[in-house]
Amino acid sequence: MNTVENIKDLREQVKSWRMQGLSIAFVPTMGNLHAGHLALVEAAHRYADKVIVSIFVNPMQFGLSEDIDNYPRTLAQDKASLTEVDTDLLFTPTADIIYPKGFGENSYVEVPNISDLYCGASRPGHFRGVATVVCKLFNLVQPDVACFGSKDYQQLQVIKTMVEDLSMPVEIVPVEIIRESSGLAMSSRNGYLTANELAIAPALYKSLQWLSTELCASHQPRDYAALVMQTSEKIEKAGLKTDYINLCHATTLAPAEPGDKEIVILAAAYLGKARLIDNLPVSL
Repeated sequence: MNTVENIKDLREQVKSWRMQGLSIAFVPTMGNLHAGHLALVEAAHRYADKVIVSIFVNPMQFGLSEDIDNYPRTLAQDKASLTEVDTDLLFTPTADIIYPKGFGENSYVEVPNISDLYCGASRPGHFRGVATVVCKLFNLVQPDVACFGSKDYQQLQVIKTMVEDLSMPVEIVPVEIIRESSGLAMSSRNGYLTANELAIAPALYKSLQWLSTELCASHQPRDYAALVMQTSEKIEKAGLKTDYINLCHATTLAPAEPGDKEIVILAAAYLGKARLIDNLPVSL
């Protein structure tokens, strides 16, 4: 696996592959990799000849109350993991390379409406930071395909919308959530949990499963608000603190209406130092 930090070396490698007629898949990450990230790389190999992974802790998507300095950085371990899944190129730019003017002065990309909901409401400016850095990375890597995990469902929809609205020639491939045996969605955030909290955390997904079962149990219209309240009570009783639970149209993320057939349950909850997110698509 080749590792490059600067844009010139990245573009030279991409140009070389293009001249050979090779296709490129891309997996952007913030590092601290786990099995879920590696599943993205494995999926990427199925869609292209070469796979590029980036590791960049993006300051633009962190809020004022979020401590970017304490975000886990495990580059040596990440390199070893990426080598095991046959990554062709690792791009590890610094903030000065991505935002040479300083990220506060940088041009940005904003995806309206969908970015302001749910996690966007809890973390103002977060999705503007995500869209901006993904757009810039797409311009640098120029991939044919990019793979994103479905755990960050709202992020996935923001990126899909950006690509469609800006006519970017990139196919976005969602990759299903990788879970622990307990059902807990794999996440870098799980590293903040104590042993006791790790035993509590699966209650978030179990509560979403209960809600999904309730939604599918009857052909009659259900009282969505009442079901959401009951789900929140289950989450709180288990020892987590609900941030939000929302039933949404699977594509637009607008609040689900009784006639919608494809919906998604989006949820976030606090546990200790971690804010956990999860989702569960439901076909009615």
